[in-house]
Amino acid sequence: MSEGIIVIKKGREKPIIQQHPWIFSGAIDSVRGDPTPGDIVTVTNHEGAFLARGYWNPRSQIQVRILTWQDEPITDDWWRSRLHRAIKGRDRYVHLYSQETACRMVNAENDWLPGLIVDRYGDWLVLQALTLGIDQRKTLLAGLLMEIIAPNGVYERSDVDVRGKEGLKAAVGELAGQPPPERITITENDFSFQVDVRHGHKTGYYLDQRANRAILKDVCLERAASDTQNEQVRALNLFSYTGGFGLYALGGGAEYVVNVDASREALELAETNFVLNRFASDHAEFIQADVFDYLHDQVAEGALYDVIVCDPPKFAHNAGQVERAARGYKDLNLNCFKLVKPGGYLMTFSCSGAIDADLFQKIVFGALADSGRQAQIVKHLTQAEDHPVALTFPEGAYLKGLLLRVY
Repeated sequence: MSEGIIVIKKGREKPIIQQHPWIFSGAIDSVRGDPTPGDIVTVTNHEGAFLARGYWNPRSQIQVRILTWQDEPITDDWWRSRLHRAIKGRDRYVHLYSQETACRMVNAENDWLPGLIVDRYGDWLVLQALTLGIDQRKTLLAGLLMEIIAPNGVYERSDVDVRGKEGLKAAVGELAGQPPPERITITENDFSFQVDVRHGHKTGYYLDQRANRAILKDVCLERAASDTQNEQVRALNLFSYTGGFGLYALGGGAEYVVNVDASREALELAETNFVLNRFASDHAEFIQADVFDYLHDQVAEGALYDVIVCDPPKFAHNAGQVERAARGYKDLNLNCFKLVKPGGYLMTFSCSGAIDADLFQKIVFGALADSGRQAQIVKHLTQAEDHPVALTFPEGAYLKGLLLRVY
């Protein structure tokens, strides 16, 4: 088998030279040699000059994921050094939050390891192989992670829909070391959470919202301190999952929080987390419901909240779903605006990569206009700093949010 060479069409080299890590099928002029899916290939311009090296998958719309723009071999030592660099890049985060026991260690393209996610939960690592090239090397990568970090084990949670675009099926199970327990207890700021890394969303927990949960705590502290009528601060946590934002709201002085999610299993774990953090049961409510229906009912009943968090799942998986997703986001935010007390706060998010921050703000503006309310942007929100964004890969900034004061 000869080395595969991917020749780029004349005039299509600019994104590669600017170090964007994706090469789409439309930019490829020809494939030379006899590479098999997942193989490392060399990328050249139409004249044969070296551009990059990455792994190839002809089944995917993104046919090459670039690993390096240097003419260097991709060996086991290369993978080891790239993992070292990603992990070393978390030193500042680990120093700032030394008491925390959960962190993203590898953030795919943003750590120049496309298709690879690695999250730490206590003494275990959870690995997601999102692409064929990483899937074929996941045993190697798990071994290197055991060598570098020395966790108790590496567990795979490659059960995400995006693998289907790579011709892959879901894969879950132990990759190296000991299997994780049914629940892993992590520490985040002053809170403890039990995480289900075997069945929970993503790799078990929304690590990317850590900083925003802390902001919510401060917002609730401010709202409680500014209350001149001695009324209880009430918070509404929509798409609550295992209760993270709700716990921070209570920690910030909210007297009562309503957690709403469609998953009974998630709400049961949320209740466990509230007990774990010693909050009395009469300070929280856990409601299994469709959030859209619940909001409509709350508006009809004239309910009001001091603080609302709206953190829905991804609505738009591609550009073709943007219009439908926009309608969903607008409906959610319109009803949230109707439910916020004057002077209260709405913290609203989108994690849909196909909807950028500018479009999301316009959608929320449209909802505000229809609600007849007024609002100020207090803060633009994004993912926590252990989820860095490569400057040449703007797609990495998938989480966008707004903290709004509503009148």
